[in-house]
Amino acid sequence: TMKNPVPQAASLLLEKLLLLVHARPLPAGSGGEPPPPAAPGYYDTSCFKRGDLLEVPRTLFIHFGIYLGENRVAHLMPDILPAFTGDRRQIQQVVTNKRLILGVITKTASIRVDTVEDFAYGGSILVNHMDRLFEDQVLGSEEAARRAEKLVGATAYSLLWNNCEHFVTYCRYGAPVSFQTDKFCETVKMIIRDQRSVVASVLVGLASIVCLGLAPSTTLPTIFIPFFLWMAG
Repeated sequence: TMKNPVPQAASLLLEKLLLLVHARPLPAGSGGEPPPPAAPGYYDTSCFKRGDLLEVPRTLFIHFGIYLGENRVAHLMPDILPAFTGDRRQIQQVVTNKRLILGVITKTASIRVDTVEDFAYGGSILVNHMDRLFEDQVLGSEEAARRAEKLVGATAYSLLWNNCEHFVTYCRYGAPVSFQTDKFCETVKMIIRDQRSVVASVLVGLASIVCLGLAPSTTLPTIFIPFFLWMAG
């Protein structure tokens, strides 16, 4: 028997939306707090060079950063806190999912410097994996690191135009590009060409608000984005 394509399409759409939000899967009862990072020394940083582009593949997304040396990584993260305070001690604390999601909604972020452990959170790290896609466009390692250091601080955030991948590709290759965003948009357009997928995504979004108590500000983009992309396609 054939499986109903509508729930499958709706599920895939929601997963791809979470990719752009960069939401970290959390265990039940975690209270919205991220899991503890790997213990110091978990990663062998001797194989990293200043200016390296680090990738951490996750289930639904890839997080990117630029290695600055001495166990420090510059990376862009959505974060609401810089919009309310300039206290570096508060901002430098590990970004919770609540801060992250509010940052996505309000389009605020920070380019911050964390340890490799805080940046990767126990995930595997790929080094300069994107170099093969840019060939002769790779800038010098010191130039890449200096670009990253110059941009550290509060910045605007956009799911489509200014995310963590745009940041690292600008630093290392001279041009802000996001391949996972492009792939996401193409996938969503393909899914919602079937109008049943659009209807299914609306129903899932409304059910999330009613049954799960999710905030409309978080769920409504799931409802409206498919319509906008479908019309644009």
